[in-house]
Amino acid sequence: MSEAQSGKTPGLSADEEQEVSHNQPPRAAVLHEIIRYQGDQELERTIAALFWSALAAGLTMGLSLMAMGLFYSRLPDGDSSQVIASIGYSAGFLAVILARQQLFTENTLTAVLPVMTEPTVRNFGRLLRLWSVVLVGNLAGTILVSYVMLNLPIFDSKTDVAFLDVGRKVMENDLNQMFAKGIISGWMIATMVWMIPSMETAKVWIILMITYLMALGDFTHIVVGSVEVSYLVWAGEVSWAAFWLDFAAPTLIGNIIGGSFIFALISHAQVRSDSGKPPSALPRREQHKQPSADKKP
Repeated sequence: MSEAQSGKTPGLSADEEQEVSHNQPPRAAVLHEIIRYQGDQELERTIAALFWSALAAGLTMGLSLMAMGLFYSRLPDGDSSQVIASIGYSAGFLAVILARQQLFTENTLTAVLPVMTEPTVRNFGRLLRLWSVVLVGNLAGTILVSYVMLNLPIFDSKTDVAFLDVGRKVMENDLNQMFAKGIISGWMIATMVWMIPSMETAKVWIILMITYLMALGDFTHIVVGSVEVSYLVWAGEVSWAAFWLDFAAPTLIGNIIGGSFIFALISHAQVRSDSGKPPSALPRREQHKQPSADKKP
């Protein structure tokens, strides 16, 4: 078949055709395997390693509230201030992800793929262990950092008021809104996790874009929101019962459904339903049937 009949651009040299091949984006199956492998590595980590990394991530996520509060306190009142202050929401995510700390809805999503690939009792047990340890570590870190931000003489009174306003805005949501916005937030984090392996050089911009949109849309996230709402608790405006029942429970369930179930399940099904396989993915006995380049016809 000629180049014109095959649809290929005529006149390309062998080197140019190779360059075209090398510049193709990775197949969905490749991204799936990268994330699945990362998840399997996370599942193998010890409880102590997971907890301390998750605790560090919870503390680091205080940067999001800190940055937003500092922006709001120095911007004029109005809707336009949220457009700028929402950039601060990304600070915690950038620090946590680039430092490779354990963040619920981010590293915990990658751990879902090994379970979907091989749904054994052992893998389900490892997944629940990871989720439990990371969630406890994250929440312990966020509650601790919010206490420090409120009680130590670090910020001026205008910034302290801005911190309270951020938390109050979260608690304006009812249970259904907490849950629904949590689904969107979990789905957006899952999208970010899926995008990063294919565009590692643009990692910072991907994190910034996704998390900025999360803040702009007021979507609820269990870890960042825990900093914001626990600040209200320490200030005496909200009870611990309201923290756990009105915020944490519906947001957590929404994050898990949006990220781990909806996105991961659909992405996994997409790859498993793809019947096309590259030669290297063929079973060993089929590879032997391929004609050898060293043999003469």
